[in-house]
Amino acid sequence: MTTPKRALITGVTGQDGSYLSELLLEQGYEVHGIIRRTSTFNTDRIDHIYEDPHQEGARLFLHYGDLTDGTTLRRVLEAVQPVEIYNLGAQSHVRVSFDCPEYTVDAVGMGTLRILEAIRDYQHRTGIQVRFYQAGSSEMFGLVQEVPQRETTPFYPRSPYACAKVYAHWQTVNYRESYGLFACNGILFNHESPRRGETFVTRKITRALARIVAGQQKKLYMGNLDAKRDWGYAKDYVKAMWLMLQQEAPDDYVVATGETHSIREFLDIAFGYVNLNWQDYVEFDERYLRPAEVDLLIGDPAKAKTQLGWEPSVTFEQLVHLMVEADLKGMGLVPLNGHSVQPVIDTATLRPTVLSSLP
Repeated sequence: MTTPKRALITGVTGQDGSYLSELLLEQGYEVHGIIRRTSTFNTDRIDHIYEDPHQEGARLFLHYGDLTDGTTLRRVLEAVQPVEIYNLGAQSHVRVSFDCPEYTVDAVGMGTLRILEAIRDYQHRTGIQVRFYQAGSSEMFGLVQEVPQRETTPFYPRSPYACAKVYAHWQTVNYRESYGLFACNGILFNHESPRRGETFVTRKITRALARIVAGQQKKLYMGNLDAKRDWGYAKDYVKAMWLMLQQEAPDDYVVATGETHSIREFLDIAFGYVNLNWQDYVEFDERYLRPAEVDLLIGDPAKAKTQLGWEPSVTFEQLVHLMVEADLKGMGLVPLNGHSVQPVIDTATLRPTVLSSLP
């Protein structure tokens, strides 16, 4: 029997970690994930693929650790002995990074350095090559110097999170060039899904919309509605991560759709899907503004398409609809015809009149 390839994922319980775990399991990998210890379970995104490790044939295993704890990271690496490592863990909320800058930089920037050092030592001692993927971010471009943004576009970070990601990016390049590590940076533009965290703007919108339809919420408070982003589907983007580590040589890639849309457009499509006007429900709250804003992001995925053979499979409108439908179902509501939502909302009571409950 062939021994399966072994991969280690930080941030395994996050949106990207869950989709990547599914992909790797489909590819026949044994998957190991690092999770932080909490007093409550935070594994809901991977519960559907998790098996008791005592069960014969189990291929997903979890280990306690944290990107701020280098000793434990080394210990996990030595125990797992992976051939691929995907660093997806982070304090990834841009607005929160202004409130918690030290922790953000420690986890995002220094956390990456700790993993790179652990890989360097392990590889030098064992002679086993470990391929490393670093999750970069379009936020690194910040105050954009070029439209669209590509691998050669200068970075101009505008948040503690983005600054830390820039540091992690260049350390990954440095370790690749200095020590010969197979280390890749994926500069991923915004990627969303029904598994997106509820405090991120896209999921905040679709979840609030579902609650409004269900009569459990009256208003949605937002910050800057004019910001434009290049939004794709997270399940597509994790495939690009995997493809990077299957190449003959390591490199850096922008992963994006090549389109940009404003938050207002997202609101138009989301609320329009259930025949509502978002302007009746959305109110401005300056607390959600960033001290330094990033106004426009749009990526050029030409290199990823040419060298990796990667293509996005979901359009912006399809992505919004996918997320709205998932949150409606999460509230026990589905369209009557199973596809096109045509609700009539009693705005006086905010209660749905033509949506049916899930069986």
